[in-house]
Amino acid sequence: MSLLPGLRYLPGVTTLKLDQNTCTGCGVCVEVCPHAVFEVSDRKAVIKDLDACMECGACSRNCPAKAVTVTAGVGCAQAIFNAMLTGGPPDCGCGSDQGSACCS
Repeated sequence: MSLLPGLRYLPGVTTLKLDQNTCTGCGVCVEVCPHAVFEVSDRKAVIKDLDACMECGACSRNCPAKAVTVTAGVGCAQAIFNAMLTGGPPDCGCGSDQGSACCS
């Protein structure tokens, strides 16, 4: 269950990756994810809601098989989170000066 239901970020920008071949299906990612991004199906973790990932890194730090990777604290999701806290505009450094307007 998500701690912040309905919270969405920009679609398709998270750095979250799951290696199905390495996953052991232990379910730790499901337990530690605050946004219910993962579920276990057929003895493997699956990403059920990629765009709910806030890139906190709890899943990758706690995965005993090292099947989950995410660059914690970067990207548009973190920029949006910071903007919500500060009341300013999102700024992740990937604006139009680098050929992308994902947060700007």
